[in-house]
Amino acid sequence: MSPIHMIGSALETQTHTVCVGSDVFQIRSLKDKQQFFDPEGLAVQAGISSSTWPLFGTLWPSGRVLADLMQVHELHGLRVLELGCGLGLASLVIHRRGMDMTASDYHPIAGEFLSKNIDLNQMLPLSFVQCDWEKRQPELGLFDLIIGSDVLYEPNHPALLSGFIDRHSRAGVEVIIVDPNRRQQREFTRDMQALGYVYSMTRSTLAQFEQHLFKGKVMTYRRA
Repeated sequence: MSPIHMIGSALETQTHTVCVGSDVFQIRSLKDKQQFFDPEGLAVQAGISSSTWPLFGTLWPSGRVLADLMQVHELHGLRVLELGCGLGLASLVIHRRGMDMTASDYHPIAGEFLSKNIDLNQMLPLSFVQCDWEKRQPELGLFDLIIGSDVLYEPNHPALLSGFIDRHSRAGVEVIIVDPNRRQQREFTRDMQALGYVYSMTRSTLAQFEQHLFKGKVMTYRRA
């Protein structure tokens, strides 16, 4: 484990070797979920509590499943946005494939971890945007594919996320959300359908459970 200097402090981290298909990635994460440092109150201002602050810095099963899906998904010619990228594994997979990729997260230091992981894997810089789903960000533009993993863990997330997605979707958009059976998934689907999106879903496979301990759904939405 080694320190990573962020916002004037040292956070304890560790580096994982992660296989996605035949590709190998080095991913720097927080050592554990006890890490916390917010001297300037940036997280507090963003509504991120001390208990949820470190969650961005963990490799979660949903994120691993999303990365596996993006290793084989047809991406040619698509502009892609990852929501709540955290450590950015799925974004790195797409970036390594040479696609037009933008990673995003709300956490004040997620971008710094993503930058470190880009360097660890000797990759060219990757576009990152700090996104607030509640605010309009016209400079972000429109996307053909929008992806996310485990992004529905707060009661207000369905309404915020569905609205944000709709504002940044091209006409033929595909939205893929990997969800570990969060309570809010049904409300999110209702909100997306109300906006005119057609919903389909596949449940987790035995292989996904055996490899990543993932039990949940892969939810897909397309504009009607």
